[in-house]
Amino acid sequence: MKLATALVHAGVRRDPTTGAVAVPIYQSATYQHPALGQSTGYDYSRTKNPTRSALEDALARLEGGSQGLAFSSGMAALHCALQLFGPEDHVLLTEDLYGGTYRLVDRILHVPFTFVDTTRPEAVRAALRPNTRAILVESPTNPLMKTADIPAIADIAHEAGALLIVDNTFLTPWLQRPLELGADIVVHSATKYLAGHNDVVAGALVARDAALGERLTYLQNGIGAILGPQDAYLVIRGLKTLALRMEKHQANAREVAAWLAAHPLVERVFYPGVGGMLSFNVTEAALVPGVLASVQVCLFAESLGGVETLITYPSTQTHADIPVARREQLGISDKLLRLSVGIEDCHDIIADLAQALEGARCKNPLRDAPAAHRA
Repeated sequence: MKLATALVHAGVRRDPTTGAVAVPIYQSATYQHPALGQSTGYDYSRTKNPTRSALEDALARLEGGSQGLAFSSGMAALHCALQLFGPEDHVLLTEDLYGGTYRLVDRILHVPFTFVDTTRPEAVRAALRPNTRAILVESPTNPLMKTADIPAIADIAHEAGALLIVDNTFLTPWLQRPLELGADIVVHSATKYLAGHNDVVAGALVARDAALGERLTYLQNGIGAILGPQDAYLVIRGLKTLALRMEKHQANAREVAAWLAAHPLVERVFYPGVGGMLSFNVTEAALVPGVLASVQVCLFAESLGGVETLITYPSTQTHADIPVARREQLGISDKLLRLSVGIEDCHDIIADLAQALEGARCKNPLRDAPAAHRA
């Protein structure tokens, strides 16, 4: 079965009683036992729920893994994965990762970690310690859109006896399948492209092998941050159009990135050439408030991956928990805006950005604006 077909058929179980092709929402906390010592396979919904199981099975198939697990948020999923490691273990982290991941690792779990430039496998190898047990990679990174050589890093991790965990939120299994590239665990904020409509918060893990999947399932049940059946149903519904949406997101993002790169008020565009996410620096930080106040088609809101175009200011929103000096060192400056390009007509997105940039320029006129540097 091709991936596009598997997406359309996500959750389809053809109910033997009714013939329903949409998975039912099993809004039940508990299940009656047939007899003492017997089970239907479902006992309590924290452990297992039929609607969530349909989603988890679909996620495993789509990522090419052994076990899928659905959580109440992407951060809950990542929290579960990091419970595989103890206080004596060391983790390598992509240096310009999502601020919430930094907050979880540094301020909540206190996992010993080192930032590393995961665009350079040699830097990853050099950063290894004897107690390194995992490498956590975002590719592309959030918000600078850097990409990693996942097969090379997988080899480095496995030679060191470590796991490779890849956050695949930005590209989804439609554009990247990390497990096939050597990763051990894939993480998703399923809130984003998988669900795709800005109407549900969810997270997911997919494990490559059964033994690792069993360990994660045990942790998921013990921690309890599982996805409810209504939300699981919404993610399944979103998966069915993922292929179509990702193609449109990507086509629009390429058009928008090219347009931004030619604009005199844009200093630099960060776009890896794939997916629907991009970031850009305006020439002066003073332009940012005007742009955010003027957009109309683009919505000034956090999150990403929905059908609507969203614009975000990482310095005060998604990456506010990262120390200022660290943000500046990485290039997450007060001139940086992140754009989740939606599936609207790309001409409307571009026209909206054009009027917003012009409005910001009029409010903050620039004299002798420097020549744009674009990448």
